[in-house]
Amino acid sequence: MLIGYVGREPEVQYVDVDTPVARISLATSERGYTLQNGTQVPQRTDWHTVILWRKLAKTVEQYVHKGDRLYVEGRLRYSAYNDKEGIRRTTTEIWAENMEMLSSKE
Repeated sequence: MLIGYVGREPEVQYVDVDTPVARISLATSERGYTLQNGTQVPQRTDWHTVILWRKLAKTVEQYVHKGDRLYVEGRLRYSAYNDKEGIRRTTTEIWAENMEMLSSKE
């Protein structure tokens, strides 16, 4: 479960004539704070790649934009690949099962 802000406009592709897949970048943040000894702990922002299929992807395509606040529920998917230089890279994606828009409509 994540609550965060969309970092850029969603990317929507169709794998079949009627099967959309959306990819969004979601930012979640932990607020900075000060410890009792005066040490400052800075704010931390993490970026997550969220994949949405079918009905959720259609909703994203129509209504979700950069800066919108979303609640996302899903499961983690891990994959690995070799980049152009042959270095092994891993990725973690969230495959959304539920999504709610939390931004107010203008």
